[in-house]
Amino acid sequence: MALMERVATLLRANVNDMIDRAEDPEKMLKQLVLDMENQLLQVKTQVAIAIADQHLLQKKGKEQEESAASWRAKAEMAVAKGKDDMATAALERALSHEQMAENFARQVAEQTAEADALRSSYTKLQGKLQETQAQCEMLIAQHRRAKMVGKATLAREAVETTAVTAVRGGALGRFKARIQNAEAENHAGKTLLAADSLEDDFAKMEREEKVSRLLEELKTKQGRMLEAG
Repeated sequence: MALMERVATLLRANVNDMIDRAEDPEKMLKQLVLDMENQLLQVKTQVAIAIADQHLLQKKGKEQEESAASWRAKAEMAVAKGKDDMATAALERALSHEQMAENFARQVAEQTAEADALRSSYTKLQGKLQETQAQCEMLIAQHRRAKMVGKATLAREAVETTAVTAVRGGALGRFKARIQNAEAENHAGKTLLAADSLEDDFAKMEREEKVSRLLEELKTKQGRMLEAG
C-alpha cells in the first residue's frame, strides 16, 4: 500500500507547481525523475512478484481440484464394492479438497486484480516518467537559458555602470589627470632645457668675444715688439 501511495503521489505531481516552490528548480527536477525511476523499478518488481504469486495460486488450486476429483473417483469405487464407510471417508476428503480449491480460486481472483492494478500503475507511471523527463529537459534548458540571460544582463549593466562612473570622474578621470600631469612635467622639462640652452648660447658668445679680445691684445703686443726692435 505504501508503494501504491507513493506512485499515486508521483502521478498527481504537478511539475510546474513544484518548480514554482523549489529553491533550485534544476536539482528538484532531476530528483523528481530519479524518484520516478526508482518507484517504476519497484512497481515492476512487484508486478513480477504478483504474477508469479498468481500462477502459484492457480497451480495450487488446480492441484486441489485434481485431488478432489481423485477422491470422488475413489468414493465411487468404494460404493461399487459396497464399502460405504470407505466411500464416506473418500467423499469427506474430496469435499475438503474442493473447499481448498474454492479458497485458492478466490485468492487467484484477488491476486489477479492486484496484478492488473500493478500493471496499470506501472503503465501510467512509465508514461508519466517519459512525459516528466521530456518536460524536465525542456524546463532545465529554459532555466539555464534564463540564468545565462540574467548573467549577461548583469554583466552588461556592470559594464555600463563602470563606463558611466569612469566618465564622471572615476578611473577614467584619474587616468586623464595622470596624463595631464605627465604632459605638464614634459612641458616643464622642455622649458628648463630651453632656458639652459639660451644661457649656454650667451656663455659661448661671451667666451668667443673674450678669445677674440685676447687674440687682438696678443697681436698688438707683438706689433709693438717689432716696432721697438
